[in-house]
Amino acid sequence: IKSLIMKGMTSAPDFLWGLPEVQKLNLSRNQLVAISPSLGKLDRLVVLNLGGNRLKCLPKEIGLLRNLKVLFVNMNCLTEVPTELSLCRKLEVLSLSHNCISQLPSSFSDLTSLKKLNLSNNRFVHIPLCIFTLRNLDFLHLGSNRLENIAESVQYLVNLQIFIVENNNIRTLPRSLCFITALELLNVDYNSIQTLPDDLYLLHRLPRIAWNPMDKGLHISHNPLSRPLIYQYLSLFSSKLLIFLVKHHNSL
Repeated sequence: IKSLIMKGMTSAPDFLWGLPEVQKLNLSRNQLVAISPSLGKLDRLVVLNLGGNRLKCLPKEIGLLRNLKVLFVNMNCLTEVPTELSLCRKLEVLSLSHNCISQLPSSFSDLTSLKKLNLSNNRFVHIPLCIFTLRNLDFLHLGSNRLENIAESVQYLVNLQIFIVENNNIRTLPRSLCFITALELLNVDYNSIQTLPDDLYLLHRLPRIAWNPMDKGLHISHNPLSRPLIYQYLSLFSSKLLIFLVKHHNSL
């Protein structure tokens, strides 16, 4: 394990690239503006944390890290994701939150081992189609983007347990979302949703309206929900739904 967190570095020290045995490397919360292509020499890396820097891009040599399972590049200045990242086939956890990314390469679909993906606080207008091929995803965070809709293809994420799309511009939820019966937490707070799918009751692991941010259940505050909707779902979520909608600024 090598940790160089909060050292104020603008570039990583060269000695790092001569440590091929390193499996965990933490370079987070520095002032790094670039990562050397020599990163590819650390081919035994399992965990790499580059969060909280000033990176505008990742070297294509990141694709040489064939044993990488966890990668954090959150809170940087990325505008794109290198195609070569798709060569990291063992990757299970990836955080690209708080960047300036608006699209992903189609090769992203090759990351079939990916289980947790955080793309929050970026510039996505639509969920990239390549994401819907990642059948092992159980956590997907796309909050605070510019999403206008959720494609019907979301139904292919059959193992998804936590789906967060809060603070976007979504007006409706697709019926196919109701077929992801593994869902335990669905957060659509702060959108423009007026109606919910009639088949919402199929999501039997969402038995209640969630009150706190970390609670499992349906998060639906701060949406202009219509009056008929309230009565339609009273039987599903109990009388607490009506109280919740009133207290959390939904329209009646």
